[in-house]
Amino acid sequence: MSLEQFSRLLSASTHTFAHPLPAELLLASEGNLQTFYAPFDHINTSARIVICGITPGLQQTRLALDEARQQLRQGSSIEHAKQTAKETGSFAGTMGNNLVRMLDHVGVHTLLDIESCARLFDTQRHLLHSTSALRYPVFVNGKDYSGSPAMLSRTSLRQQVETHLAEEIRVLGPQCLYVPLGPKVAEVFHHLQARGLLKAEQVLDGLPHPSGANAERISYFLGRKPREKLSSKTNPATLDSAKARVLAKLATLQSKRFFD
Repeated sequence: MSLEQFSRLLSASTHTFAHPLPAELLLASEGNLQTFYAPFDHINTSARIVICGITPGLQQTRLALDEARQQLRQGSSIEHAKQTAKETGSFAGTMGNNLVRMLDHVGVHTLLDIESCARLFDTQRHLLHSTSALRYPVFVNGKDYSGSPAMLSRTSLRQQVETHLAEEIRVLGPQCLYVPLGPKVAEVFHHLQARGLLKAEQVLDGLPHPSGANAERISYFLGRKPREKLSSKTNPATLDSAKARVLAKLATLQSKRFFD
């Protein structure tokens, strides 16, 4: 979709952006998968850390489309509309708080030379780029895509990874950290790492997903729940290993004075 088409569609639209999304926004259809356009193109080129989810869900998509429409009707440029749309609702609430606690716990704030990673969401927002492995929202049988089928197993999904996410990595350059949210996103980064787009120490994979549903894993990772009190659903060895890898990577980056 061209910038002109996007601007005309949103400026004139009275659509509530509830499901289904306007047919004009459909980018690709592959079996039971549908990919729609939404204004998540903006790249914060001054970022030093990237938080990457799977793909925008319907709620985030609706917020972004509504924000972009409002900005365009107020006379904002298309690029400004896309920037504010992308920032709307990114990693807010419980998920954002959990993520901050884990990043601070392993010392990411020290590497970034900031008081806390909480500042990435207010006074130091210029250091953060929020994105998704699949830049544009994907739905499976009309419902939010959550990683199945695997992103690298379907043409329309793999194309997003190897085109849009790869583009963001190239634009941001080699002095950037990446925090994939969950193993399915980590798999994508390992794929791009194997293609030479970034180095292993740039990818801080293995942190528990910051969703509230992962409360026990997060609590153990933070050292707030002892091993003997964990339920059978939590594998402490996996979390211990992941934490050790992240700490080793951060130590390597500190020794290399990564951001200097």
